[in-house]
Amino acid sequence: MTESIESTYFNWLYAKVLHVENPTPSLTFWNLMRELHNTEFVWLISGDDNRAEDGLDLRHEFIREANINPDREWSLLGCSVLEMLIAFSRRTSFETDRSPRDWFWSFIENLGLSEFNDANTPYYYPVIAEILYVFIWRTYSPDGKGGLFPIINTRNDQRKIELWYQFSEYLVELERGA
Repeated sequence: MTESIESTYFNWLYAKVLHVENPTPSLTFWNLMRELHNTEFVWLISGDDNRAEDGLDLRHEFIREANINPDREWSLLGCSVLEMLIAFSRRTSFETDRSPRDWFWSFIENLGLSEFNDANTPYYYPVIAEILYVFIWRTYSPDGKGGLFPIINTRNDQRKIELWYQFSEYLVELERGA
């Protein structure tokens, strides 16, 4: 796959969650999104393979929309964290009245990544890498703090529950106003 197609794909993903035309570094997140896209989403809990597959489905959607034939090597790459989060935000949106973009930014906020705009991201790459490590390898708190879904009143160790069930518990707690 040529670099320009990968770049086009990344821009396509970015446009799903941000306004591409915004030039203000404090309002753009190109660097953070690139880190998310360069980090592979590794699933450890059965069921989270569905999140990875949903993320990979974005590539198929892009290929159809762009009417391209990517090389096989690109198609076989693992799902990136960015792909997984965008696809998961679509799934969560389907279950609620919130937009995929809103859910995506809730995930970014819950992970503690929302402050890393383009005005300051280069100074924080090690911090971003550590946050992603904690999320991917599920070393966050049992209550989900440090992951996508921090839950105040839970009896479940969120590190041992697939993301969809974490979302379901999180949604119930949100609806109760906890």
